[in-house]
Amino acid sequence: MIFNSAAQKDRFLPNVRAAKHNVDVGLRINPEHSEGEVEKYDPCAPCSRLGFPVSQLSAEVLTGVNGIHMHTLCEQEFEPLQRTWNAVKDKLAPYFDQLKWINFGGGHHITREDYDREALIAFIKDVRAETGLEVYLEPGEAVALDAGILIGEVLDLPKNGVDLAIVDISATCHMPDVIEAPYRPAMLGEAKEGHKYRLGGPSCLAGDVIGDYTRAEPLQIGDRFAFLDQAHYSMVKTNTFNGVPLPTIALWNSESDELKIIREFSYNDFLNRLS
Repeated sequence: MIFNSAAQKDRFLPNVRAAKHNVDVGLRINPEHSEGEVEKYDPCAPCSRLGFPVSQLSAEVLTGVNGIHMHTLCEQEFEPLQRTWNAVKDKLAPYFDQLKWINFGGGHHITREDYDREALIAFIKDVRAETGLEVYLEPGEAVALDAGILIGEVLDLPKNGVDLAIVDISATCHMPDVIEAPYRPAMLGEAKEGHKYRLGGPSCLAGDVIGDYTRAEPLQIGDRFAFLDQAHYSMVKTNTFNGVPLPTIALWNSESDELKIIREFSYNDFLNRLS
């Protein structure tokens, strides 16, 4: 059980220790070393609410703590992890003897082709030898990287300064990271040259814009398209703003070409959530 602050740990530690189960207690720290590319997704951005500042760490703070947790990366390769460790290890060194493990959290894109996995393996071995601690990572998104597509359909093709395409996929409902990050999802079969359209969703939000995309042929109402790599954050962050329906979840077997509907949603999912 990992706590976000020393005060939270002290508040709940008696309850944890009183439980019949054998529970390790961890403290999330903020290494105060930033590697984030987008500040709102950077756990170590100035004034971050995430983690106990490493500069305030002490033996007293770590009383009752079995391990240290840090999550500093977001969809990144190995080098930022190495730099983070270099920045924080001397500050943690005085406490290695009273700890059992260290958890480097998530944000590691270890399944990406260009990720230096050999360097990561060597790093983990070195940290274990140097600290005497068990080492954990939470690959998270990397487990489902480049998996899943989100299929949409063109509903209308108005013009207003640019060619617009109103589609049944909503940035705010189905891909919130498009607006929050910002993030531009990759489209299956997008052309380098051709006909450019600004894709937007069906909701009332003026900013419900997915982005500008180029198609080899002009779009027609009813045309379908697919966004790639949608099986992680997009699926778990969907919502029904404006009553926009959630996408049906289907499983496709690439060997047999069988398509199986796993779950369908309706207006009732929106209605029952609110009343």
